[in-house]
Amino acid sequence: MNIGGKLFAYGTGLYFLLGAVYWFMSGDVIGTSLLALTGGLAFLVSFYVLFTSKRVGPLPEDNEYALISDADAEYGFFSPHSWWPFAIGASTFIFVLGFVFARWMMVVGLFALMMAIYGLVFEYYRGEFAK
Repeated sequence: MNIGGKLFAYGTGLYFLLGAVYWFMSGDVIGTSLLALTGGLAFLVSFYVLFTSKRVGPLPEDNEYALISDADAEYGFFSPHSWWPFAIGASTFIFVLGFVFARWMMVVGLFALMMAIYGLVFEYYRGEFAK
């Protein structure tokens, strides 16, 4: 985590420096404020990551001689064959199109979205892949 935090800290300095140079060269307030806000966001991320790394301690990612096997072996279970995320995306698309074209599309999209979420949640409780 230290390396990621340091990268964001370097990014903080870079964005503030670029913002100062941009303001000096162009005098544009909007671009300068956007670069300053980007630097502020990078500072927030770097502060959180560096603060958390002090509390958690060194991770295998921080050791340059660490092996892949030193990391946590279990990251969770991710379904390699599920079509339900595609169904969720398609039904969300239909729901959002309802804002543009017709309210009945919102109803159809919402119903399809609820069914797709139900299918994703209970995918491994029934059928061929039940545990």
